[in-house]
Amino acid sequence: MSDQPPLMLAIDTSTRMAGVAIARGDVVVAEYTWLAGQHHTEQLLPAVDTVLKGNGFLLSDVQAVAVATGPGSFNGLRVGLATVKSLAVALGLPIVSATSLEVEAYAHAVAPWPICAIHDAGRKEVAWAIYRGPAAEWRCTVQPQITSPEALAARLRGRTLLCGEIPEGCLVLLQGALGPRAIIPSLAARVRRPGLLAELGYRRLQAGLLDDVNALQPLYLRRPPPVPQPRSQEPSLLEA
Repeated sequence: MSDQPPLMLAIDTSTRMAGVAIARGDVVVAEYTWLAGQHHTEQLLPAVDTVLKGNGFLLSDVQAVAVATGPGSFNGLRVGLATVKSLAVALGLPIVSATSLEVEAYAHAVAPWPICAIHDAGRKEVAWAIYRGPAAEWRCTVQPQITSPEALAARLRGRTLLCGEIPEGCLVLLQGALGPRAIIPSLAARVRRPGLLAELGYRRLQAGLLDDVNALQPLYLRRPPPVPQPRSQEPSLLEA
């Protein structure tokens, strides 16, 4: 039996930026991040296939799956969760999860300040949460929520690292409110990486913090729109 850590497949379709990664333990073998927009449905499985086969793996080699649960795009989250759940059931794999905000913040776990992950929630609001490192003591200090950018600015005290897909207007407002207390990484450093989801997933796998495939749900923070129902058809002769 191999002593290698399990091969984990990480999938993140939370927002317009999507990502897929494979990792063994905390070693990222490969990751792929792309601008999916609203095309998660048709682009996700080809991306998974490319990342696996491009590195000499088959889907049957995967031993665990990790998924980002949101908050984010309603359609994107449905696609990602449905795909991961299908894989977990079909292949008998353990499943672990993290919020998209946590994945964004975890990239900056070494920072000595609070880390506020932010992204657009629509309706002139933002989704955000606050985390503290280091990685060995990683924790969420303010749970994910949706507010106006102004309400978020009023909540922040002291030096704070701001990360995530922050809307430009919100970023300008926070810079004005916090001044030099706002620590803002470069745009590239704020891109959510699926390799970090894989690392968080492996830590949870080691700790036995597995998700129930039947109970796992997207973190919407706001009620999702109803799924369109197919138009009713005229009854067939057999139904008459």
